[in-house]
Amino acid sequence: MRLVFAGTPAVALPSLHALAERHDILSVITREDAPLGRKRVLTPSPVATAAADLGLPVIKANRLGEEVTEQVAALAPDLGVIVAYGGLVREPLLSLPRLGWINLHFSLLPRWRGAAPVQHAVIAGDAETGAAVFQLVPALDAGDVFSELRRPIGADETAGELLDALAVSGAALLADTVDALEAGTAVAQPQRGEPTLAPKLALADAHLDFGQPAPEVYARLRGVTPEPGAFALLDGERFKIAEARPALDAAPLEAGRVELHDKRVLVGTATSPLELVAVQPAGKRAMAAADWWRGAGGTAVLS
Repeated sequence: MRLVFAGTPAVALPSLHALAERHDILSVITREDAPLGRKRVLTPSPVATAAADLGLPVIKANRLGEEVTEQVAALAPDLGVIVAYGGLVREPLLSLPRLGWINLHFSLLPRWRGAAPVQHAVIAGDAETGAAVFQLVPALDAGDVFSELRRPIGADETAGELLDALAVSGAALLADTVDALEAGTAVAQPQRGEPTLAPKLALADAHLDFGQPAPEVYARLRGVTPEPGAFALLDGERFKIAEARPALDAAPLEAGRVELHDKRVLVGTATSPLELVAVQPAGKRAMAAADWWRGAGGTAVLS
C-alpha cells in the first residue's frame, strides 16, 4: 500500500515503525518544531525525528490546509493513516487518498471520543479500555470501526503507562487493518452506544479535590500522570504530587490534612487516606514525600 502517515508524539512511533516494515510510506506529516525545555529550543517532534531516521520524506505543518493537500495530492496515496497528529483532516484532503483516511484511536469507541481518551478513561474509573481503528469522517471520531482490541485498566496504572502499552498493541492492530484493506477483506461496523467526549485536559483538571472519596482522588491522580501532572495547593502555591497510593489500612484523616503515620506520609480524603510517595513543592526539586515532610515542620494541609 502507498501510505501517507500523520502523527506527532512518541505514542505514534510504534505505528510508524510497524507500517514502514510492511508498506510504502510516501510521506510523513507531523507538526512543526516546537520550543522545549527551559531554554525553549526548537525541537522536532518524535515522529519527525523517527521519520528522518527511516529516510522518509517529512511534511511539517500545524494545520492540514491547502498547501498540505496539494503535496499529498501529488503523491497519489492509496490510504492516509493518522495516529495522534494533533489536528483535523478536512475536505478535500479527507477524500483525497483512494481509500480515504483511517485513525488509530486509544479507546473503545464511541466511548471517549476526543483528544484525551486514555486520561478520561482512567479518571472515570473505567474497568477496561482499548484501541480502535476507524474510518475518518468529518464528525469527531465518529466513523465506522474496522477493528478493536480490549484490555483491563490496572488498579494502579497511570494514564502514561496505559497509553504506552496501547501504543504498542494498537500499532499491531493498525498494521493488520492496513493489510486487510490492501487485501480487500476489511469490513467496518458502525459505532454502537452512547458517545462520551474526552477533551484535552487543562491544568485545572489536574487539581486534586481531597474532599472526594479516596478512589476518585486516586483515579484522577493516575489519569493526569504524567501530564498535566497532579497537584494540590499548599499555602496557596502549587504542590505537585508525582506518585501516591491508597492507604486502606490507615485510620481516616481530615480531608487534605497531612500526617506521618508508621513512617508513611498520609493525606486525608473523604474516606481512607492516600500515602504520598513522591512530591514537588513550589520552587523545589522533586523528592520523596518523606524527605519533604522532614523539612515541612510537621504540619501541612493540602487544598
